[in-house]
Amino acid sequence: MVVLIKAVQVILALSLLILVHEFGHFFFAKLSKTRVEKFYLFFNPRFSLIKFKRFGGKLHCKVLSANGGEWDEHPECTEYGIGWVPFGGYCKISGMIDETTDKEDLAGPPQPWEFRTKNLWQRFWIMFGGVFFNFILAVVLYAGILHAWGEEYLRNEDAVYGIAVNDLSAEIGFRDGDRILAIEGHEVDNFANIQIDMLRQQAREVTVLRDGEIVTVRIDENYLPAMLNTPGMFTVAVPFVVAGLLPDSPNAGCGLQEGDRVTAVCGEPMTIVSSVLNSFAAHAGEEIELTVLRGEESLTVPVNVDESGLIGVYLTDPMQMLTITRREYGLLEAIPAGAVKAWKTVSGYVKELGLIFTPKTGAYKSVGSFIAIGKIFPEQWDWSKFWSICAFLSIMLGVLNIIPIPGLDGGHILFLIVEAITGRKPGDKFLQVAETIGMIFLIGLMVLAFGNDIRGLFK
Repeated sequence: MVVLIKAVQVILALSLLILVHEFGHFFFAKLSKTRVEKFYLFFNPRFSLIKFKRFGGKLHCKVLSANGGEWDEHPECTEYGIGWVPFGGYCKISGMIDETTDKEDLAGPPQPWEFRTKNLWQRFWIMFGGVFFNFILAVVLYAGILHAWGEEYLRNEDAVYGIAVNDLSAEIGFRDGDRILAIEGHEVDNFANIQIDMLRQQAREVTVLRDGEIVTVRIDENYLPAMLNTPGMFTVAVPFVVAGLLPDSPNAGCGLQEGDRVTAVCGEPMTIVSSVLNSFAAHAGEEIELTVLRGEESLTVPVNVDESGLIGVYLTDPMQMLTITRREYGLLEAIPAGAVKAWKTVSGYVKELGLIFTPKTGAYKSVGSFIAIGKIFPEQWDWSKFWSICAFLSIMLGVLNIIPIPGLDGGHILFLIVEAITGRKPGDKFLQVAETIGMIFLIGLMVLAFGNDIRGLFK
């Protein structure tokens, strides 16, 4: 059932994003009176699952129909359909050189309804339209999410007990209780973004507040691959506060009370949950002394640590000890807030993309395909998370498509920019060769992505 839920989410999300992207090309093509021959969700080699076309004054529909036939006799009318290969989609525009172009498409002289006869700005907007609509969709989705569910997060400045570290962050030089002040001189607002901000900036210096003193933690660049592949380097630190004893606790009657706050274990000062638990694990099966703060009084309480390194107590809910920022948005507030969130996401993703093209980070090893995309969707249906992931994927699709590689929208736009600067339009033969090279490169990326995913399945 989990696999089915994830699969449905992936198909719905990618179908929406592809339709919006291709509709962007379609919209600006129609606006400039450029002929759109076909508009398809998924690819349809040899036949289509379903297709529609209006010609002869009537709307025609076919199911499980082979390509070609009498419908091709009316190229001035757009054919809409759904293919049987559930991968992508396309908008076939007359006179445009892309993956849908056949040799005979360019055999005749340029016609006024073709892409190649349109002026530079019209061609630019036709090519940029897909990316533009993906960004617009992200703004709309983020605005809708903020309006419907609001926003909830822990501000870094409200993480008053600092960070709790794992083995990697401790090895780098961070300590439990450190408060992150700045990364490469820039403050962090959202506590959850500390690790990703370090990676995006390929940080070498992080300023922390430690025991009342400002300390600079220097990060060796050799740690970047490990940081990229080790989630949870930083969790929010909270004090070890007893909420009660478990029914089978080995410390019933030991004197611990609700509200006791641990300040030391075996005489060693510590307050953070992770540090205390690590100390318990080191004393598994032993009787130790806890120093706790009860109101204004400091007490020493002997406790038994069981063989699993626990003392059998409930802990106070961390959310009761932290201030969580919550904000509701009216419709008019949500629109600009959605635009700001979309822009920040674009900026962040561009930086993440930079990691992939920086070999020393090893980020290229994390490039994934649909399998990786499926993993980011929740196992249970959650509309808030679903739309949030859709918004992010829409930005990802837009940013990837704007990369100046032949075969992508960005490649076409690059040639348009060259044309605007030089005043010379690249020849059709050159564009066809560039498109072929670009497609080979993109296929290589797909092979890398699927290879990474398949290796990940066997780890």
